[in-house]
Amino acid sequence: MYRVRSGGIAGFVELVRQLGANPFELIEQAGLGHAQLRNPDTYIPYPRLAELLELAAHRCQSPLFGLLLAERQASDVLGELMTAVAGSGSVGEAIATAAKYLYLHASDVLLEQEVRSDEVRLGIRFGFSGHLGTDQLTLLSAGHLATFIADLLREDRFGLTLHFRQAPPPPLQTEQRTRFRRLKFSQEFDGITLRKQQLDFPIVRDEALLRKHFQQYLHQLQSRYPDSLEDQIREVIRQLLPTGECRIEQVAATLDLHTRTLQSRLRERGSSYREILKGTRLELALHHLSRGPVSITDLALRLGYADVAIFSRHFKGWTGVSPREWRKMHKDSSGL
Repeated sequence: MYRVRSGGIAGFVELVRQLGANPFELIEQAGLGHAQLRNPDTYIPYPRLAELLELAAHRCQSPLFGLLLAERQASDVLGELMTAVAGSGSVGEAIATAAKYLYLHASDVLLEQEVRSDEVRLGIRFGFSGHLGTDQLTLLSAGHLATFIADLLREDRFGLTLHFRQAPPPPLQTEQRTRFRRLKFSQEFDGITLRKQQLDFPIVRDEALLRKHFQQYLHQLQSRYPDSLEDQIREVIRQLLPTGECRIEQVAATLDLHTRTLQSRLRERGSSYREILKGTRLELALHHLSRGPVSITDLALRLGYADVAIFSRHFKGWTGVSPREWRKMHKDSSGL
């Protein structure tokens, strides 16, 4: 299943209204529900999102609808992806980390890097084709990429050069024009270009942005799971496992608790961090093994294991069989 965080289209309703159309009719026509878009961390089918954007562009007569939506959004629209790159030392390192953990935001989209002389191409490629095409989704994703890179470089995102395979739009009315100033159409790839030397630029951590993101995330957790500390912990573990930083101290800090306080509250509930971590890893492992072609090595990394052998040993202790054996049994039983 191709999925994407619904937070990626934050501001959709307001933009469609501004352009004179009914956003809820479009959402229904695309086979989505308005409730699915309320929580930014809800995952929705990627092809449905692509269809929604194409429908909106047609209804609003806005050929650059995807870019208009992207320019209304800040970098926090990318959710936990921004947290994953926070510890990077350089722009190049952050881009590599983003490419590795892009699935935290969306599945089956690739960020590809190609170095050509003194130029670097950062290209976007989808692993599916939408019913109505993916032109608007490409515009939106390129806008997200520009916002992400501009934050790393501390530059104006609207001054970056964006490239698109699609043909140029017809002359636009003022309200349909995007603030992205450097757009090139009928190109060889979809994405942006940078100077090669910019990959070595150091990243200056935006502590204010990180604090804002932390507070928003904590508020979302408390709103979603108001009476369940265990569920809050599971959610944090799911986000931290791929980063390799899933320690009880980090989980407690994310929940704005002291480590001992977290442990004490879990003991009162007859639970423990170790048990929740094990259960979350098993749940995620079974999900990925049954639904996707992920390699065992990549799965181990996603679950926070530096050594695939340790993961395989733990998995066999949980289920009685190795990950490969479990996958084969599941495929055989489902007739795949």
